[in-house]
Amino acid sequence: MDSTATNTTEQPAVTSSHIRRTATVTIALLMGVWVIDYVDRVMMAVALPFIGAEFDLSKTSQGWLITAFSLVYLVCQIPGGVLADRFGARRLLVISLLLWSVFTALTGAMWGFVSLLVVRALFGVGQGLFPGASFKAIAERTPPSHRATAAGAMLASNNLGAGLAPLIAAPVVFALGWRHTFWVTALVGVVIGILLWAMLPKPLPTRLTEVPLPNRTTVSLRHVLRSAAVWKFAALFCATNMLSYGMITWVPSYLLEERGISLLDTGVLAAIPLLVMCVCTFLGGWLFDRFFTERARWFVIPVLLAAAATLALMLNADTAGEFTLYQTIAMGIAGLAYMSILGMPVRALPPAVVGSGMGVVNAGGQLAGVIAPVAMGWLVDHFSYTAAFGFLIGSTVLGALLALIVPKRQADFQIRAGRSNA
Repeated sequence: MDSTATNTTEQPAVTSSHIRRTATVTIALLMGVWVIDYVDRVMMAVALPFIGAEFDLSKTSQGWLITAFSLVYLVCQIPGGVLADRFGARRLLVISLLLWSVFTALTGAMWGFVSLLVVRALFGVGQGLFPGASFKAIAERTPPSHRATAAGAMLASNNLGAGLAPLIAAPVVFALGWRHTFWVTALVGVVIGILLWAMLPKPLPTRLTEVPLPNRTTVSLRHVLRSAAVWKFAALFCATNMLSYGMITWVPSYLLEERGISLLDTGVLAAIPLLVMCVCTFLGGWLFDRFFTERARWFVIPVLLAAAATLALMLNADTAGEFTLYQTIAMGIAGLAYMSILGMPVRALPPAVVGSGMGVVNAGGQLAGVIAPVAMGWLVDHFSYTAAFGFLIGSTVLGALLALIVPKRQADFQIRAGRSNA
């Protein structure tokens, strides 16, 4: 077993500077890996029009290339969390990163739709092991009072990677072609994996990372899976994450095909909303830790409804610039809600099962990646891009409704051996 998976019984005194340094280095490393994670994912969306043209693929088939990854990624969430709880974060983080780098490289060597579908599915295995391990690393290396801010910074890097990806991928695709773009990114992933293995700090003592809730007893994966609260947050994350997956997958194609924007300009316009969402996701984590730990739903509900209203304005945009403006506002607003959705389980789950619990919650979020790309591709094929983006308005409103049923206080989220609270 990885020595980082457990803490020793004899726990020496730890200074506040050591706690800060451990948390800071951990978050910085995880942010770097999540950036590469999302560059890898979003790069596929930038390359999709060219892959579709080379292999003569319909929009629905192009959507399946994203959904194949997302489906396997979804299936791997809970096993990834269980493995992180069993063997510790460091080992699984590095294995995951190296695996997905291999399949990123193989993406650039494929010869047709079926081979691409298989490799993108295997890519989902590599990346699917990562989220549970990263949440485990956060839980082992940060105190509970700062955990949502830490997780918010980590997850904000998703959108940083998603925002940087078009800026990086579009010029490389333009200069070298879509295949070489995947090979370059794979090499960067290997380098980051080596750095992660060498630099990730050891976990903090258990007494500093346990959530101070009464009547805490030993829990297992069985108790996590029986928790209604965990599944409610998974459903909420599914509904709200449709927006990110839908925009990441189809905005580049929309700007190229419907608005006649050049590839390089498409990269810039596609990046702006995601970079703004990155900042807002980090801000949302800070707001949750500071003001909304006991009343998260009353922040999430109006924020999601405001995002849905802005998406409606986006559908009626007359120009590509106006479309991007409303898209940016909508995604920035929605980004504020993300860490209020994820902050509660990150804070409340016991560190011993935080990998498993967040694997369940993140599985819900990744179900959005299974549904949104192919559903929106089908809507484009049979109706229009307007219908496809309208789908995102409905999913965002659904998220606001689901926020009514999730626990609103940390104490409501306790998971105890033998029973679970809703």
